[in-house]
Amino acid sequence: MAVAAARPVAIKIDEDTKARVKRLAEARQRTPHWLMREAIIQYVDREERREAFRQDTLQAWEAFRANGQHVTGDQADAWLAQLEQGNDVDPPACRS
Repeated sequence: MAVAAARPVAIKIDEDTKARVKRLAEARQRTPHWLMREAIIQYVDREERREAFRQDTLQAWEAFRANGQHVTGDQADAWLAQLEQGNDVDPPACRS
């Protein structure tokens, strides 16, 4: 996978936040630049996963509305309990 060239971006933060970043960077023996990049990368990764989960949820809801297939809460609980006990069991069959 090719890495895109890094380009500078300016952000505005208040003096208090800037000082906090600097103190934390010193404590971690990193630069403030590294710390801010890492924070942005982690935030974007987390939010992309949240958005993917949200999209999956919307697709599942639309599929349910279209075909009505589902498992009951009791069926799901029983299946999860089996998995929790270490049993390799198939998920319950969907029903309409």
